[in-house]
Amino acid sequence: MPKYYKLIADNRRARHDFEIVEVYRAGVVLKGSEVKSVRLGRVNLRESFARADGGEIWIHGMHISPYEKSRAEDFNPARPRKLLLNQRELNRLIGYSNQKGLALVPLKIYFERDWAKIDIAVARAKKRYDKRASIREREEKREISKRLKESKKK
Repeated sequence: MPKYYKLIADNRRARHDFEIVEVYRAGVVLKGSEVKSVRLGRVNLRESFARADGGEIWIHGMHISPYEKSRAEDFNPARPRKLLLNQRELNRLIGYSNQKGLALVPLKIYFERDWAKIDIAVARAKKRYDKRASIREREEKREISKRLKESKKK
């Protein structure tokens, strides 16, 4: 993670529903009123996903609430937004998106200095038994750390 950043929104559900293969950082093309709204934290990543269209990666379903003081009447909160990547990353993500079983899922949106950035994950959907196994592992780790703390106190 960069040194100077401010986290705006986090998609924790994505880490629960998907197995993360790779993570890429991309810029987001936003309008002026959208930037102000994102700075206020009025963004939702829950139902969003990324898709390759025409040699570019677009994020769909990312809801940005309208900025109250803006005069934009034709504001669409869920419009597709273009992601800014270098050519090598772009080609790699397009290749991943064409593979069966892989999806491009946004993990978090943040400001790195003055630029809006988003972390896009190449992810594979977890099955129900995978989710149960990850929950079981997490609880076992908690139990182990709890017992270690108790043994150190004695």
